[in-house]
Amino acid sequence: MLQNRIYRGEIVHKAQSHLGEHTPIIDQPLWDAVQAQLASNADERNASARHPQPSLLAGLLFDGDGNRMTPSHAVKNGTRYRYYVSGSLITKDRTENAAALRIPAAEIEQLVSDRMHRWLLDPGSIDQSSAARLADPSIEHRRVARAAEIGEHWPELPVARKRAVLTTLIERIEVKVDRIDIRIRPPRLAALLDDPDTSPQGANDEETELLSLPVRLRRAGREIRMVISGTDRFATAKPNARLVKLLLRARRFNAALTQGEGIAFAALAQREGVSRSYFTRLVRLSYLAPDIIQAILDGRQPRDLTPEKLLEHSRLPLAWHEQRIVLGFG
Repeated sequence: MLQNRIYRGEIVHKAQSHLGEHTPIIDQPLWDAVQAQLASNADERNASARHPQPSLLAGLLFDGDGNRMTPSHAVKNGTRYRYYVSGSLITKDRTENAAALRIPAAEIEQLVSDRMHRWLLDPGSIDQSSAARLADPSIEHRRVARAAEIGEHWPELPVARKRAVLTTLIERIEVKVDRIDIRIRPPRLAALLDDPDTSPQGANDEETELLSLPVRLRRAGREIRMVISGTDRFATAKPNARLVKLLLRARRFNAALTQGEGIAFAALAQREGVSRSYFTRLVRLSYLAPDIIQAILDGRQPRDLTPEKLLEHSRLPLAWHEQRIVLGFG
């Protein structure tokens, strides 16, 4: 309404403004001032959209006493700092021994995001969460593949999409003195993957699984810093993206082989666009020991274990302890 030029005594036809026969009820200076204010408001909204400060874990975090941790922020020298704060600190209602916390938001958001990222990429985690309840193995393979697809694109996902994934899968996150417990709800994986008709038989939506991350909490003034892996700064493992991609591809090739019963290796390899030899070598990698797979997903593999070396050792022994020795984990 504030941009309707009829109040200026004009008529608009086909995006062109023409002088009307009626008397204007708003003079030009007032009209110009209103349009300038509208333009300023639009600029502020656009700036806000370009620089959002979302609270990724809002509603999920609790301190060691079970108090919900609320998103908060402070501005210092023009810079906005985000935190998660125990409710008892906000209400000033706490005892001397209370585990009230004030944690920088970016640190714990990155930590939880990285751990859930690895969970989605780990075929063993998805298998363990649903395989025993699924009557059709093909559903399990499809679910693993779709979870891996989310995991592969996780770093580029918008925050709103990441939050949708986390709030679907996570029941609560408890920040304790020596660890962070992420309690997830694996039965909701089907809903996350838009596959509601494949919920595990007899699944209880409230059934949970615990992912624990060892940390040490150290007070620095009013804040709490998280010290991980014995370091004095916040740091997460940096998985080798090429190694992770190799494992995911090996898992996919294995699923193609399982589902393509009676189809020749050469035909399966051609369908995947690779040679028969390469297809065979990758399928063998899908039988790595679970702890070796997890170490690679976490970025804890030996420094000299490259994708090229892993492919060279594709004829690995079936015994897991021998695999560890060959690949340098033993």
